[in-house]
Amino acid sequence: MICAISGEVPEEPVLSKNSGLLFERRLIERYIEDHARCPVTKEELTMDDLVAVKTNKIVKPRPLQAASVPGLLGMFQNEWDALMLSNFALEQQLHTARQELSHALYQHDAACRVIARLKKERDESRALLAQAERQIPISAAGPAPVAITNGKRALEDEVGPDGKKMRPGINPVMIDELTECNSMLSAQRKKRQVPPSLAPIDALERYTQISSHPLHKTNKPGILSIDIDHSKDIIATGGIDTNAVIFDRPSGQVLGTLTGHSKKIISLKFVPRDELLITGSADKTVRIWQGSKDGIYSCRHTLKDHGAEVEAVTVHATQKYFVTASRDNTWCFYDISTGSCLTQVGEASGQDGYTAAAFHPDGLILGTGTSEAVVKIWDVKSQSNVAKFDGHVGAVTAMSFSENGYFLATAAVDGVKLWDLRKLRNFRTLSPYDPDTPTSSVEFDFSGNYLAVAGADIRVYQVANVKSEWNLVKTLPDLSGTGKATCVKFGTDAKYVAVGSMDRNLRIFGLPGEEQMEEAPQSPAK
Repeated sequence: MICAISGEVPEEPVLSKNSGLLFERRLIERYIEDHARCPVTKEELTMDDLVAVKTNKIVKPRPLQAASVPGLLGMFQNEWDALMLSNFALEQQLHTARQELSHALYQHDAACRVIARLKKERDESRALLAQAERQIPISAAGPAPVAITNGKRALEDEVGPDGKKMRPGINPVMIDELTECNSMLSAQRKKRQVPPSLAPIDALERYTQISSHPLHKTNKPGILSIDIDHSKDIIATGGIDTNAVIFDRPSGQVLGTLTGHSKKIISLKFVPRDELLITGSADKTVRIWQGSKDGIYSCRHTLKDHGAEVEAVTVHATQKYFVTASRDNTWCFYDISTGSCLTQVGEASGQDGYTAAAFHPDGLILGTGTSEAVVKIWDVKSQSNVAKFDGHVGAVTAMSFSENGYFLATAAVDGVKLWDLRKLRNFRTLSPYDPDTPTSSVEFDFSGNYLAVAGADIRVYQVANVKSEWNLVKTLPDLSGTGKATCVKFGTDAKYVAVGSMDRNLRIFGLPGEEQMEEAPQSPAK
């Protein structure tokens, strides 16, 4: 009499009327409560279908082996042997599972390597294809057409009596457009207030390096120029290795490397409206790069109007025009859409020339710095020099107009000079470094509340008025080890500072991750 469920002799046996099977009462009653059917035949079964089987209560005899000490030892030995065999089987299964896991990890690693190699080959193929597409139209177009005038062939670029190329000039329609833009921006500036999301002074005081990204080649280190597309939080860097690198700061990924210049890239600027990037190089050329949705940039125009190094590129507020300044002592005003030089201002010479340039925020004034330590202010409409600022020592390395429209900051070997454009005078000089250390870069943030200076280190000042002191808020160390921070830019709302040095790394300074999360809820959305 064996229970059909447990396989043991039941203590309280019951019999099923339907199937005639024997069960232990407690087991079959629990099963019926859960399933209401027979566990063997799967037929419906209720408590009323069970019949108790009456048996005599007997005492189970002790096993023969348990009647003596040697028998007990033998039972224990058998159980120990069974336990050891079970443990050995488990160890074998564990070893097999480890081997299978190791094999799977090796396969995953190999697959990742193959995917990385294929991605690299894909990117190289895309770059070659883009380069081929740029070259095909040039070769297919053939030689430039020439015009016939009075039976004589005239070159496409006509030369005037003074031996210079004749330019179409800035026509009245463009001047009206520039004037209208100036009026609109001036009116907006008067109503502008400090954005509530601007990083406060106590946050800047806690800034530290939060990331470092090796973007350029190791054999030709050095980042000479930085610009930020604030609408997408994308950073562009120009290096001594002749390349421009497009870097997505939030993801930490390189979106593209722009190759084409034959010498170092000295200056670059984004044109966010048309997803363009303009680069100026020591190879005397300016290139306009067109971006696409997938992040690939292709060269749209190569401009060869300068006869020496292109030291500065600055974009007009309309984002339809830009200016380049060169060591050939000229600056050129370009139409972005066509890539044509509308006017070239200055006397071309291969000696001392322009080393910096920047548009005023309203767009009707252009500032240029020369290698002879002179800052010149130009009226864009008439291309005439309306003011000169003297006082620097050495070449003017950088310049930046404040968004308030009143201040101009210029940098040279002797430090930073601040100019009041209303009274055309120097009202303050910042000398952060010793006389042998030049100041490489100077930059106002978009709100006009902070000024960053780069040289042996990076210093951030709080902007005040003409009479008040401009206090030093934070000194950020140059972690490149070169002692030469070459360029600096503020991120959106001064939430971070991007720095380029004479090594290959782009460095981002800001609040550490935990503090950023604490600051975020306090900053209202724009």
